[in-house]
Amino acid sequence: MCGIALLVSGIRIGLSSLNLDSISSSSKSHLVFSVDDLKAALQRRGPDSLGTMKLLLPLHSNSSNSTNYRVSSFNEESHVLDNGSDMPESFAEFVFLGATLQLRGVSPVCQPLMDSSRNVLVYNGEIFGGIEVGIDKNDTESLMQSLGNCCSCRSQEHRTTCDFNGQAKGSIVDVLSVIKGPWAIIYWQESSKTLWFGRDAFGRRSLLVHWPTMEDPRFLLSSVSPTSSRLQDSSFEVENGSGGIKFWEELSCGIYSMSVDVKKSDGSFHSEIKKHEWTNAMLKELIEWERVSIEPKPAELNFSHSRTSSAELDINSSSSVLAQNVLTALRESMLRRISLYNIYQALKETVPVAVLFSGGLDSMIIAALLDQCLDPNYEIDLLNVSFDGESAPDRISAETGLKELRRVAPLRRWRLVHIDADLSKLTWETKRVLSLINPANTYMDLNIGIALWLAARGEGWICKESNNETDEDKRVNYTSRARILLVGSGADEQCAGYGRHKTKYRHDSWLGLHKEMKLDMQRIWKRNLGRDDRCIADSGKEARFPFLDEDIIRTLLDIPLWEVADLDQPSGKGDKKILREVAHMLGLHNAAILPKRAIQFGSRIARESNRKNFGSNRAANQASAGSVVINVQSYSS
Repeated sequence: MCGIALLVSGIRIGLSSLNLDSISSSSKSHLVFSVDDLKAALQRRGPDSLGTMKLLLPLHSNSSNSTNYRVSSFNEESHVLDNGSDMPESFAEFVFLGATLQLRGVSPVCQPLMDSSRNVLVYNGEIFGGIEVGIDKNDTESLMQSLGNCCSCRSQEHRTTCDFNGQAKGSIVDVLSVIKGPWAIIYWQESSKTLWFGRDAFGRRSLLVHWPTMEDPRFLLSSVSPTSSRLQDSSFEVENGSGGIKFWEELSCGIYSMSVDVKKSDGSFHSEIKKHEWTNAMLKELIEWERVSIEPKPAELNFSHSRTSSAELDINSSSSVLAQNVLTALRESMLRRISLYNIYQALKETVPVAVLFSGGLDSMIIAALLDQCLDPNYEIDLLNVSFDGESAPDRISAETGLKELRRVAPLRRWRLVHIDADLSKLTWETKRVLSLINPANTYMDLNIGIALWLAARGEGWICKESNNETDEDKRVNYTSRARILLVGSGADEQCAGYGRHKTKYRHDSWLGLHKEMKLDMQRIWKRNLGRDDRCIADSGKEARFPFLDEDIIRTLLDIPLWEVADLDQPSGKGDKKILREVAHMLGLHNAAILPKRAIQFGSRIARESNRKNFGSNRAANQASAGSVVINVQSYSS
């Protein structure tokens, strides 16, 4: 995993082809931050190495094809990223930054990468399929090689207009479209003078963008918003607060290109950013998220109801076969994400993987599958956050879940990490997370972000097993060193786990439920995944999402909707029905009947936040506190 960024100045960039909503103007204000600010934010994501590379495009009076590129370093202390007004008009400048968290391969790899053709790559992602990555190889190096073989055709109609004489293996869009796994990329193709950038179809890796405006003509991409000097002073402002500067936005999922040319009329650099269509037919189907069967016939529904009411699964029933298909796909998804040959060799002496653990249905399934797929010599850290000590619902269910895991996997060494927090004492931490969730800016975003950030840090206590000590003596301070954190994101969206799904079903039946679930999946990149990636990665941890594997999405879409969920049944029974059947197959009978509980409620951070910011839970509910935009200055006072 990496923190990646790009800073472009000296080019007049057109955005008309993107059909963007109105681009926010910063009036007379400009966000000013130093390269050191940006590097610090990126290096928290990638603590193993940090690299920078600057490309200068000198403007010549003759053809732009004769442009020579100069790679140089720069003095970060003196290089302040203001609105680009100091950039000489005779140059265009590209500054690439990459901070690496080494998770794969035998030898360490530092970014940015430059190949013999002077292509430049910064890549934040994992390749679980689509492009061959050798057992001892690194994803980024393998991708660099594949991209280096691509043609330099700028056209979106590559197959009909490419004049590369068949020497290339495809277009850049073709290569990126076949990658299985989470990714965000910035790539300079020297032969075509084209910048390529984007993120995977589901937005599992963060990439923020600042589109050029009249007031601030720079073009910027970054995995995370840097903490500006404004954020560090006593007044504490952020870029995206009510009344603040809306500087960053989540880059929409997809592949973009920006070809650089010289405009003959005035001799200046100019470019138009274009968005490209995915060329992988299977991926396009997943993006459309159309289910094979949505509305059941009466006989099918009656059969499903009768089976849901049964306490035991018939291993020969059609429903059992469907649940087995999901279980098989989940196990393969887990193997792709934790296979030891995919983990950087230097990390194998530590606990390599941890689970964001509430003891609920999703995290219990992940923990049980992790046990089946991970070498039995390793311990597994279960990270549990509570803002109410041992009384929080998630802490209670985590303790119960631990007992069940020890029953189904007695040979595994499980370690429940109790991460206790007091919201009133998290002043610096709250400011940090406010910067990380940017451009998200509601109390719900902040509460979820704080809980995830604390979980990823892994600082808490564990309980020693002894019958001769008091409860207090059993507590030992502990910090998880796992660099990979497994998260259950995507399960609720795909299996009707939210309360709003039941509401939609009651009002609009099966078709309404399908549309609501589709909406959730198609906006998960903006509402959840970018924010979650930034909060987890800030501690040098990589979030991996087994439920958002491409094959899992395909498997669930192939199952009739009424077999995925039966929302006529009570909570804890009909919601996420297919996953409850999977849990039974794994022997997790207690977890299989637990109701859905979001992290902000299960950890009780929402309750503490409501009391702090609204006076009481009742007042917060009346104000719909979760969706209220944070007034940052008053919040931090």
